Amino acid sequence: MPTTTPGTAGPSPSATRRRALLRTARDVADDLAADAIARDQAGEPPADESARLREAGLPAALTPPRSGRGTDWRTGCAVIREVSAADSAIGELLARHYVHAWSGRFYATDERAAALEEDSVREQWLWTGSVRAPAPQDDTERPDLTLRPRTTGYVLDGRRPLDTALTTADQLVLDAVCTATGDVLVVRIPPGTRGVSLEPARDRLGQRAAGAGEVVLDRVAVAAGQVLGRRPRDEETAAPFTALAEPALRLALCHVGLGIAEGALVETRDLSRSGRAHRLPGEDPDLFLTYGELASAAQTATAVVDRATEVTAQALDAGTRLDAEEAAGVAALVATAETVTSKAALHVTARVLEFADAPGLDRFWRNARVLTSQRPVAHRLRSIGEHYLNGSHRAVAAAFR
Repeated sequence: MPTTTPGTAGPSPSATRRRALLRTARDVADDLAADAIARDQAGEPPADESARLREAGLPAALTPPRSGRGTDWRTGCAVIREVSAADSAIGELLARHYVHAWSGRFYATDERAAALEEDSVREQWLWTGSVRAPAPQDDTERPDLTLRPRTTGYVLDGRRPLDTALTTADQLVLDAVCTATGDVLVVRIPPGTRGVSLEPARDRLGQRAAGAGEVVLDRVAVAAGQVLGRRPRDEETAAPFTALAEPALRLALCHVGLGIAEGALVETRDLSRSGRAHRLPGEDPDLFLTYGELASAAQTATAVVDRATEVTAQALDAGTRLDAEEAAGVAALVATAETVTSKAALHVTARVLEFADAPGLDRFWRNARVLTSQRPVAHRLRSIGEHYLNGSHRAVAAAFR
C-alpha cells in the first residue's frame, strides 16, 4: 500500500479505482464461492448470478476505459481471473461481456463507440455474443447468419450458439453476411427484439452456470444504427486494431483458465490442511513434490499470460496507431498463452482429483475441459509455428523474447 508524506501526491484516481474494483471482485468471488457447487449441480441459467454482478456494479465497470469510467485491460483481466477462481462459469460470462463491450472500439467510429459505452455504463448492460474470426480466403462455407437490406436497415435471419448469458444479457453482438454486398457486418441486437428466440443448453459437461445456448433469429429488424461496422472477410484485409478483437477474447478466456487452475489448487490445499484429503501433509513426503509440480505449472502459465496481457494492453492503448506487425505479435503471444494455459489447467485439475474425493472437486476438471475444447491445441501450435517461420523478425522477437 503506497504511503504519502506532506508535500507528496497521493495515489492517482486510476490507482484508487483499480484497488476499489479489485476489492469488489474479491467480495463477489467470495459470495460466488459460497454456493458454487450447488449452482454447478443445478446448471440453471445465471439469472441470480447476473443480478449479483449488477448489484456489485461489475457490468458497468468492465467497459473500455474513457475519461474517468470503464476499466483498463490489465485490471479487467485481473477481475476476470479473481472471479474465475471462485466460479469459472461466471468468470467466462464476465470475460465475454468485457470483450464484447469493446465492440464499438473494434468496429465502429470513435464517436459511436463513446456513445455506446456511455449507454452501457448508465444502463449496466450485460453483453454477450459471437463474432466469428476472419476466414481463410478460400473458405466457401455458407454463412449461418444473413442480413437482407431493406429501406430502413436490414432483416437478420439464422441461428448461432452462444457460450454465455443467453437469457440474461442485454446486448448481443453478432456478425452476419449481407446478401447484397457480401460484406460481413457486426450488429448489436437487444435480446427482447421481435423475432429473437433463445434456446438454453441443458446438461453441459462443464461451465454449467455460464448460460450457454443458441439464439434463433427469424426476420429480425436491424436498424442502420445497430450496425457497428464491417468485420474483415479474411485475415489479410483486417485493420490492425480490428484484428485484436479475436485474440483479446481468447486472452480473456486464458485468465478464466488460470482462475480454474488456481481455484482447484487452493480448494485442494485447504482439504489437505483440514485433514479431509486422501494424502495428508507430513504423512506423505511425495505430496510436497506433487504440489510443487502443480504450483509450478500454474505459475508458469501465469507468467506467459501476464506477458501476453501486458503486450495486448499496450496494443489496445495504441488504438489506430497500431501496425499490422504489432497485431501479429499480439496474436502469436496469445496463441502461446492459450497453449500453456490449456495444458496447465487440464493437468492441475485432473491431478487434484487424486488427492481427495470431495463433493464438487470434479467441477474444476469439467470446467477446464469445456473451456479448452473451444480451440484445439494443435490449431494454436500451427498458428505459432506459422508466425515464427513466416512472420517478420521484429514481430517474432516481440512475441517470443
